[in-house]
Amino acid sequence: MTYPFLDRLRVIESSAFIAAPLAGLTLAQHGADVIRVDMIGGGIDYGRMPRMPHPEGKGRSLYWTALNKGKRSIAIDLRRPEGRELIQALATAPGPEAGVLLTNIGTPWLAHAVLAARRADLISCTIQGNGDGSTAVDYTVNCATGYPLVTGGGSAAHPVNHVLPAWDIACAYQAAFSILAALDRRRRSGQGAELKLALSDMAFTTLSHLGVLAEAELLRQERPSIGNHLYGAFGRDFGTADGQRLMVVAISAGQWNCLVSACGIAEGVKALELRVGLDLSDEAQRFEARDAIAELVEPWFAARTRVQAVHELNAHKATWGGYNTVGELLAGDPRVNAATNPVFERIDTPGIGLHIAAGAAVRAPEMEREPTVPAALLGTHTDEVLHEVLGLDGGAIGRLHDAGVVAGPERDPTVGG
Repeated sequence: MTYPFLDRLRVIESSAFIAAPLAGLTLAQHGADVIRVDMIGGGIDYGRMPRMPHPEGKGRSLYWTALNKGKRSIAIDLRRPEGRELIQALATAPGPEAGVLLTNIGTPWLAHAVLAARRADLISCTIQGNGDGSTAVDYTVNCATGYPLVTGGGSAAHPVNHVLPAWDIACAYQAAFSILAALDRRRRSGQGAELKLALSDMAFTTLSHLGVLAEAELLRQERPSIGNHLYGAFGRDFGTADGQRLMVVAISAGQWNCLVSACGIAEGVKALELRVGLDLSDEAQRFEARDAIAELVEPWFAARTRVQAVHELNAHKATWGGYNTVGELLAGDPRVNAATNPVFERIDTPGIGLHIAAGAAVRAPEMEREPTVPAALLGTHTDEVLHEVLGLDGGAIGRLHDAGVVAGPERDPTVGG
């Protein structure tokens, strides 16, 4: 589902992989007309795994179609001067809500100075690997953050990479926000903006915002590798009698009291405080005593099945989460169900079929949400965009097709013929 917050904004997106496409998706889910530009036949990430199986060869990418919902698609031969001229014209087309480019493709012909010569108030947002223009991706940036050395019992000798592309995701949302901030400034001042976001800057500034850099500089200490314990308070996963695992967290005083009550360990906690000389009402001291607290909690979980433990945790309003596969999440969690959560819906994507899909995560109860438009086949909107935005007539568009400069739409692989 989308909201029409930005229903007059037009963004031209030339991108690949995660950060820039997710930024464009975020804008589209809030109503922007995001026009995605791709090479004829698809760019470097068009067939990225996972893909739907197809008897004729590669099926459509679930990854690509998920990141490109709600966008219009045009297919252009970007290697040719005529194709590049079309993209430059689209990015600099007139209109108060136009003249916005989102990209992570570092090509000279899409440089801000080149486009600003055609439209002075252009807003461009370029996502980079490093601020000096050198290459980096989420996984190579994450190595430098220190997190792989403390994730899941990791160490310098045996770092543990997490699989969530966290810095791509953070960069995407920062990019979408920065574009809107620049638009607001342009409305007030008439000035454009050249925005550059480096993936490494996104990661390292986040370390600063979370106090991690100051901790290393001022306290001369590194975060310990503590397995599944929560840093700075009490939290850990525990096994149940039927072989399941649940995560419990007690950061606030209220969460701690609920956990103590649920597990019936109040007397044990008092005895522990006397034995170790700590006040476990304080989160930092709970962290210090985490192993001893876990010894009190562990038998309670071991004596109960998952269902029994969840029932009692809920009865005492304790904070917990269950470990699931994605399939189990889909099958049993009402938070990921189109019938019970309006953030989700079922859509029919060409080349994919009917499936669950997420719209904008924000909820605005007083606004009507619009259904999500599935990711289009490449070139679905080529003629429409060239006519609507650039004013080209049928003859001019036909000549571009004949010359192989533009194409579309591609054939739906699930439809015979």
